[in-house]
Amino acid sequence: MRDAETLSIFLASVTAFLERRLPAEDIRRRDEHHIPPYDLIPELAEMGILRAPIAEEHGGLGLPWSSMCQVQERIASHAFFVSSIINRFICFGALPLITFGTEAQKREILPRILAGKTLVALALTEPGAGSDARAVSTRARKVDGGWLLSGRKTWISDADHAELLLTLCRTPAPDGSDKPSYTAFLAPRRSAGIAMTPLAKVGNHCMPSFDIGYDEVFVADDMVLGAVGKGFQTITGTLKYSRAGVASGVIGTAQAALDLARTHASERVQFGRAIATFQAVRHRLVDMHVEIVKARLMVRELARMIDADEPAETMSSMTKAVATDMLQFVTHHGMQLMASAGYAAESPMQRYWRDSRLYTFGEGTNEVQKELIARALGLPA
Repeated sequence: MRDAETLSIFLASVTAFLERRLPAEDIRRRDEHHIPPYDLIPELAEMGILRAPIAEEHGGLGLPWSSMCQVQERIASHAFFVSSIINRFICFGALPLITFGTEAQKREILPRILAGKTLVALALTEPGAGSDARAVSTRARKVDGGWLLSGRKTWISDADHAELLLTLCRTPAPDGSDKPSYTAFLAPRRSAGIAMTPLAKVGNHCMPSFDIGYDEVFVADDMVLGAVGKGFQTITGTLKYSRAGVASGVIGTAQAALDLARTHASERVQFGRAIATFQAVRHRLVDMHVEIVKARLMVRELARMIDADEPAETMSSMTKAVATDMLQFVTHHGMQLMASAGYAAESPMQRYWRDSRLYTFGEGTNEVQKELIARALGLPA
């Protein structure tokens, strides 16, 4: 799949699948009734999308990230919630397991993830620990044969549907000191002591979120992911991939919003002519287009760096911040341009506009991204 012709065929098959399985009225129905795309996962897995960017040695197709980002953009231009669930399967499940998992974990869990049978939910955020992930208060204490987890996580996507909860906990420092220590656990969702409550949201209704309580939840030793005391590195070690996926999806959504606004401007007549003939409207559409192109170029560079195995953490922060700010810009102006036509419940623009608000603080706030970039620039703390 490394050549352009094969990628073009793959993109065409993805487009055909989405048009067949997710017509506009079904996307609107799912959003209105809060129906996640879990029913599509078996077909997406059969098409090879979940395996696409995974190395062949791990059962994947070896698609480079420069191509995978184009696939994600294409999917999100039709339905961001499909792009997002694919990103979570790959970046919260498969890649952390490949990077930090034991051979036994990879052998037993990875094939099920790539087949779409096991979903891993990232359980990181807490009521008092969001941007400040090191403020995690959920704790794990060692017992015979494993650990007991106690605490609370919130705003956890897919938690009720997941088979495993990738949970970051405070644990005693391996050297016996008082310094903060964190460990990542693959907690089985159906374990005794886990309770969940769904959370209502303004947008992204096809991505359910939950508040989770852990009450002395037992997790066996062989379900620790990565080294004990190195959980923070485990959780953050694959963020460049998830941010590339999110940015690609955001660009696809922005392109769909621009296309919708452009069509409206060409068809909407005021003062005897299409509003696209007015300079203020034309320049607004041009500005939207330029911002999308800038973000797309950053994603392409990030993907190139990932494929070349170059350090890409700072670039991933820049790309995520630029792309998500861009989406808010595009949907804001798209809504203003379409006015009541965009504000109508049946218009996709109101969904783009409503959903876009999440992305500047989901996957790490843009303010935190800028702090990471400032560190890379060597600016004093």
